[in-house]
Amino acid sequence: MIRPILHYGFHFIVPLCMALLFFPKQWKKVYLFFIAAMLIDLDHIFASPIFDPNRCSIGFHILHSYFAISIYSFMLFFTKTRIAGLALLWHIFTDLLDCWMM
Repeated sequence: MIRPILHYGFHFIVPLCMALLFFPKQWKKVYLFFIAAMLIDLDHIFASPIFDPNRCSIGFHILHSYFAISIYSFMLFFTKTRIAGLALLWHIFTDLLDCWMM
């Protein structure tokens, strides 16, 4: 019961708090990036079954692969892609927490 609450809280509530705290002047834009980062979950449609609560996304889905994670990390080094990279890495971290709770 606690696992889905934590998972979705980390996807929706914590990014809102981070945006408000660290980017107060542009919090709406930053929060939108965090929400848009969930689009990487579209890679789940290529898996069978699409949703498996006992499957760790990290390393399994293409946009959750270690190669993709390295690209998201590389995005942190550039001003224009920093927030997007941060949002994508937060998504990965949230999914990793879910893996640890299995």
